[in-house]
Amino acid sequence: MPVFTKPEVLAPVGDFERLTAAVQFGADAVYLGGSEFGMRAASANFDEKLLKDAVEYAHQNGVKVYLTCNTLPRNDEIERLPEFLKYAQSVHMDAVIASDIGVLSLVKKHTPKMEVHISTQAGIVNYVTANEFYQMGAKRVVLARELSLEEISVIRQNTPKELDIEVFVHGAMCVSFSGRCLLSSYMTNRDANRGECAQPCRWGYHLVEEKRPNEHYPIYEDEKGTYILNAKDLCMIEYIDKLVEAGVTSLKIEGRAKSSYYVSVITNAYRNAVDEYLKDPSRFKLPDWILEETLRVSHRQYSTGFFFGRPENGQYYENGGYLRNFDVIAIVDEYKDGIIECTQRNKFYQGDEVEVLEPLSKPFSMKIDKLFDKDGKEIADAAHPLMKLKIPFGRPVKPGAIIRKSRED
Repeated sequence: MPVFTKPEVLAPVGDFERLTAAVQFGADAVYLGGSEFGMRAASANFDEKLLKDAVEYAHQNGVKVYLTCNTLPRNDEIERLPEFLKYAQSVHMDAVIASDIGVLSLVKKHTPKMEVHISTQAGIVNYVTANEFYQMGAKRVVLARELSLEEISVIRQNTPKELDIEVFVHGAMCVSFSGRCLLSSYMTNRDANRGECAQPCRWGYHLVEEKRPNEHYPIYEDEKGTYILNAKDLCMIEYIDKLVEAGVTSLKIEGRAKSSYYVSVITNAYRNAVDEYLKDPSRFKLPDWILEETLRVSHRQYSTGFFFGRPENGQYYENGGYLRNFDVIAIVDEYKDGIIECTQRNKFYQGDEVEVLEPLSKPFSMKIDKLFDKDGKEIADAAHPLMKLKIPFGRPVKPGAIIRKSRED
């Protein structure tokens, strides 16, 4: 069985701020969408100039960039795709992610040197399909989320070692098979397969009897209804060793529509988890602080999805919302002469106990004994959005570090 010693940490990027976060906090590669053909229509995404700037910035920092072209384009859209692909190649994009066979054929025809990754939307669940995509020119397959580690291992054993295997390891789970959902399209006229999902699987539902159309009956969890379609979030950070042993080469984090804070924290957590694994692959045990980091972002309850077989507890029926225990209060701009210079993101006070998360590091605690505005005037609180602040502190802090505060404090 092939064993890969250094799995790729692949982070989601929705705009340039999140790209910077992913790069600073340890991603090996990022995936992002252009103005068309990506599965996150609601994300900010990247126009042509930003795509060029994004690739240049990432490459300067040794990070690869993969472009999502994984929608199912209609006739009028597919006509525009060749020029879009040619531009992506001209700015040195590292790969295109595709799910449609027609899109794959256009990539091979118009940009034959472009690496192609087959999206999870393609629903690859066996080695025959994986091999067929490899024969068609794919460098990587992103396997369906419904596979177990055992099934992934069989695919790895029966495919060429040159074919990369990528799986989602963290983030939101779709209730439909590999994201092939029509619920949003029917209910809101927003097509999930064109990047416009309204996530009706997260809504509360009641039962209506056909002869009593105005009477709504809970299906019954609480007085607000029940969340019968609401999947828990995926988290496999404790099982890096098992993923690698199964033959996974890329660990994909979901969340192109998530905040830069989410991208920073989760990328940092998986970067440190992989580095811990590489220290001694045969004795990997995740440090507690890394697991705790996954709880410091907005998230639903976690599960391990299908990796260990059919989920016995993969749904959460009480509500469709998120757990959120920490707020970002400031981002560090620089440190000099014993002073942290930072930009405010949420209100906080002199005397607060906070945490600081530096790129590629373990977080540490800090008490804000003194707080000053940009002109050096002492202030009791930071109440104005994006105000520049100064905080005396006895050790250097890296630029880009996140200062956060527990909501329980």
